[in-house]
Amino acid sequence: MVNKYNQANASYRDHHDQEFFMVENIDIGRKNSLGWVEDSVYLEKNNSHDFSSQQFLSLSLSEKKLKYFIFFLILSLSILLGKSFYLQIIKGHDYFSLAENNRIRTKFIKAQRGIFYDTNGEVLVRNVSGFSLFITPSDLPRDDKDREQVITQISSIIDLSSQDITDKLSDYRYFFQPITIKTGIDYQRAMALKIASTDLPGVTLEIDSWRQYLAGHSFSHLLGYVGKINAEEYELEKDNYLLNDNIGKIGLEKYYEELLRGEHGQKLVEVDAYGQEKKIISKTEFSPGSDLVLSIDASLQKKVYEILEARLKKQKTAVVIISNPQNGEILSLVDYPNYDNNLFALGIGFDDYQKLIEDEQKPLFMRSIAGEYPSGSTVKIVIAAAALQEGVVTKNTTINSVGGIRVGEWFFPDWQSNGHGVTNVIKAIAQSVNTYFYYVGGGYGDFNGLGVERLGQYMKLFGLGEKLGLDLPGEKTGFVPNQQWKNEVKKEPWYIGDTYHLSIGQGDLLVTPLQVNFYTNTIANGGTLYRPKLVKEIIKSDGVREIIMPEIMRRDFVSQANINIVREAMRETVVSGSARSLSSLPVLVAGKTGTAQWNNNKENHAWFTAFAPYYNPTFSVTVLVEEGGEGSVTASPIAKEILSYWFSHQ
Repeated sequence: MVNKYNQANASYRDHHDQEFFMVENIDIGRKNSLGWVEDSVYLEKNNSHDFSSQQFLSLSLSEKKLKYFIFFLILSLSILLGKSFYLQIIKGHDYFSLAENNRIRTKFIKAQRGIFYDTNGEVLVRNVSGFSLFITPSDLPRDDKDREQVITQISSIIDLSSQDITDKLSDYRYFFQPITIKTGIDYQRAMALKIASTDLPGVTLEIDSWRQYLAGHSFSHLLGYVGKINAEEYELEKDNYLLNDNIGKIGLEKYYEELLRGEHGQKLVEVDAYGQEKKIISKTEFSPGSDLVLSIDASLQKKVYEILEARLKKQKTAVVIISNPQNGEILSLVDYPNYDNNLFALGIGFDDYQKLIEDEQKPLFMRSIAGEYPSGSTVKIVIAAAALQEGVVTKNTTINSVGGIRVGEWFFPDWQSNGHGVTNVIKAIAQSVNTYFYYVGGGYGDFNGLGVERLGQYMKLFGLGEKLGLDLPGEKTGFVPNQQWKNEVKKEPWYIGDTYHLSIGQGDLLVTPLQVNFYTNTIANGGTLYRPKLVKEIIKSDGVREIIMPEIMRRDFVSQANINIVREAMRETVVSGSARSLSSLPVLVAGKTGTAQWNNNKENHAWFTAFAPYYNPTFSVTVLVEEGGEGSVTASPIAKEILSYWFSHQ
């Protein structure tokens, strides 16, 4: 029996990975799973067994496994302690701040934006305050349905579609700053929104400000406009701006953005679970932006626009630039037609914007500084000054104009088919004789002209082919062609005909109206090229006034004597030449007409540029009428009316 029991017990241990047990006091009649009842009873009765080494129930564990277990325990404790140290010590301040921000927040007090004055102190723009709706995305409900319910309720109050609100919120990745949803909310809706916002998490109604442009359409390109900062602008300037800030988009508003915007104030506030302000803890006041005094005369600016509107009746597009030759200050800069920049102040609607960009006259395009045109005959005053300075001609040098010149099979005509006869530099400018400038520019027969290199050199000295540096964004350089450019771009050599075309302001030469006005100034003032400017004074927030002094770009590159010859020729243009209609003015005027061919199927561009008074010029005016035909017919009458107005009121 004992052997039988031992065999069974050994088999059980092998089957259960060496687990074993002790049988004690087995009740008679209980059936053992191994069928050992009789043997067990027998052993108990005879008390002949010895299980002294098996008086427990346990698991056999090797020393190696015990070491692994202890190592695992220590590692787990180390990870737990390390994580606790990281969260409480290293990142403790950050998490404390995050938790604190659920209760305490920094709100910004927006700075008052600087304003513009004209040269006589007339206010051109003001800041208007009113109600604006803001939403802080992080405070909105996390549940999509609850979030949609909040947006739907807002939509029903302010008459803005839920989709528009959702789009505004989805434009940004910075969810802890309030985002402007709508500006300029009327009083009735504002009160309804204020009441509802107490139960709408993340929704706040605050006083905000926006621009109101007071000076009319004539100033829209000049001043530009501000608008809410977009996501791309914020990415570039997020250290200096808030998501609901205004920022200059174009014009002076953009160029002088840093001076105009000021510095925001701050207040530390306690908020509730809905993000609503409950208590102000501390406050720092804002610093307003600087005010800018322009060189622009508002009455002149408006009058110029009226003259263009009356004469062109929206059938043509035009530019007028008026400046002071003695210091480079711009007195008037008008692009016609224009637009209402107040449309952009509160956010222009889709239909209004489409109407502007689809308008064939392109009212958003600032032709005065970004339009590039062939100069026509206005550039002849530059060519004449260069030829005199280089000794190619003198005041008494004459050339016989017989209607044009022929080179091989090519004929280069004068505008008067039978010619102008014997012509010197005075007559050449006064009557705009092409033949004279073919000679002095490119030469003919035994007569040696300036040539393309010297032509280009002097054009650049007079400010062509470069930005003049006007304090407005978007100025273009124009273009002065040369041999290298033509070889590389057109894959053609430079021909003598190219030089002839360049000498009369045609071909590939491109200028801006601003450049024409300022090379006119250089002749008017005796040979100094000033940098143009619109802002003449900065009034800082502390009341300190900073005067912007005139800046000279170049001077004395043409002698005073030679400049005086060109001035005399421009005066003769008004006395007996192509601008005789201005001779009746009560002030002595000197000028130059121009007619620029640019498209065989369209009308020529009409130019006129002039200065006055002749002996001490303080006023220069340049007029461009796109597709206006002859400069003497379209452009010079506009200049005459402007000159008459200015000097009769001065």
